[in-house]
Amino acid sequence: MRFMIIVKASADSEAGVMPEEALLAEMASYHAELAKAGVLLDGSGLQPTAKGWRIHYSGGRRELIDGPFTETKELIAGYTLIQVRSREEAMEWARRFPNPAGGHKDGEIELRQLFELEDFAPSESIERFREMLPGQG
Repeated sequence: MRFMIIVKASADSEAGVMPEEALLAEMASYHAELAKAGVLLDGSGLQPTAKGWRIHYSGGRRELIDGPFTETKELIAGYTLIQVRSREEAMEWARRFPNPAGGHKDGEIELRQLFELEDFAPSESIERFREMLPGQG
């Protein structure tokens, strides 16, 4: 089972303020623990939305919308992707995740399970997708 630990954005992360050294050290230690346990797949911080864009779909049209985006509470500042045996194991790792805001500031993470190909009904489209994935075909 794969889970994504989503780090919610803050006014600081959207302003491009880099984390303090203490928080970077805490995050590095946490990710080292994940790697040592063999559950870490990936993890990184994201640049502020001022350096990004969205594509809005309406009917058959696509509209490019440049950042920044204003709803900070709905934005993502980073992620950690893990692969574990159970939902409970994912919760155990999430409980150990350092406060992404650092210190005693308010911060928030969200945990979401990823769909696996096995979650979908067999179909020609799913089989074509499986063949495109490394190590799946």
